[in-house]
Amino acid sequence: MPAPDCEIRSVVLAPVGEGPWPGVLLYTDIFQLTESTLRTARRLASAGFVVCIPEIYPRDLAGVALEFDDAGKKAGLAGAAGTTTVQFDSDRVAVLDFMEQRGDITTLHAVGFCLGGHLAFRAAFDPRVAATVCFYPTGLHNGELGADADAGSLARAASIHGRLMVIFGSRDPHVPADARAQTIAALYAAGLNDLELHVYAGGEHAFMRDVGARYDPTLTDLALTEAVSFLNGR
Repeated sequence: MPAPDCEIRSVVLAPVGEGPWPGVLLYTDIFQLTESTLRTARRLASAGFVVCIPEIYPRDLAGVALEFDDAGKKAGLAGAAGTTTVQFDSDRVAVLDFMEQRGDITTLHAVGFCLGGHLAFRAAFDPRVAATVCFYPTGLHNGELGADADAGSLARAASIHGRLMVIFGSRDPHVPADARAQTIAALYAAGLNDLELHVYAGGEHAFMRDVGARYDPTLTDLALTEAVSFLNGR
């Protein structure tokens, strides 16, 4: 799909049938379109959503799905460091424009994991996004996003008018208890007192990634069930 200064390679997964269905913009973690993330996206599609999964680094890592190893992590972090908040935001507008123009999509939602959870939070600034789920979002408490030391995301929380759910793991070293408390306090201070918050006991960072020792299938099923219920408006 076209963006102002690049093209964004994306995967679109739809339920079987004619639709229309609600749409979900799904932001990946720093490893981009891995089979692990696509398996999660297929689960959301099977629950009745058109899921659009764009690459988050379309300028520097187009067509690259990174491995879950040190080299992949290094490349993913470098991709983030080379992307500004302005670029992340302009890419979001391009993807939502694409989704809005599809005849098989009704309402628009956003979901994201890790860095993608932060991007999903910023997607909630768009008035077209009816509901957002952020899975263990990083950088919200201190503003860090890509190339920017402070993207000011929490400072703009009051501009979120759709429904918001945030899910953390209690053992996440990237979003420890004090960072979670800071994030939650800022959301309440912004007037977002009608939001849904979950902290799963024992959950590591990326507990929903079904590769590696941190994967927790029980918590993953709980989180996805809650997310689907939430996106469907209960």
